[in-house]
Amino acid sequence: MRGEPSCPRCGGRVRAPGLFSDTWQCDTHGAVHPLQPVVPPSIEALAVAVARSQVPVWMPWPLPVGWLYTGIAHVGDDLSGARATAVACSGPGPLGGFGELVLVAEELGVGLGARYAGIAGPDPGGSLAIDRPADAKLLAAGRPTPMWHVPGTPDDRAVFVGEAMGLWIWAVAWPERSGMLMYDELVLTDLRDAGAELELLPCGALSPRILS
Repeated sequence: MRGEPSCPRCGGRVRAPGLFSDTWQCDTHGAVHPLQPVVPPSIEALAVAVARSQVPVWMPWPLPVGWLYTGIAHVGDDLSGARATAVACSGPGPLGGFGELVLVAEELGVGLGARYAGIAGPDPGGSLAIDRPADAKLLAAGRPTPMWHVPGTPDDRAVFVGEAMGLWIWAVAWPERSGMLMYDELVLTDLRDAGAELELLPCGALSPRILS
């Protein structure tokens, strides 16, 4: 597990602001917000990430039967707060077997969602064909949210992207057939609004997906 900030787009090392730059810098992608090291899932660590986030922290609520919270990643520093969040949860797949889901909320240009999706980023670009009907819909903080399937992703996952609260929302499911979750009108809550109910969230082991 890495112990220092990294680039949200490629995972490479970043240089902290200093004499020659007032932004974090990646040798490949230039100025970026830093992806902070991921820590094992706990309610305490989740509460800290939720409190400092400037963007939604999406979570299926309630979690599907048998599912657990399995990790959070966030992009940003102490000055900017989190400009992107990624929440992982895991449990029985809708068609059997084991399923994993990562939900990303991010500002334009951050690139964390595209990284989990396995596509060139930082944003969905031409992959978001909003001129055609949405492939799925979910309810995000009480708002109907259309989601489009993203083509050209690795075969091991299903990727959907849309817009909620003026920000990108990505849903990345492993294996690919677990993408069927998106056709069940998934209900998401922003954990910034969860209050004391956050303490009731069941935690599992850290998902390797959140580290990829």
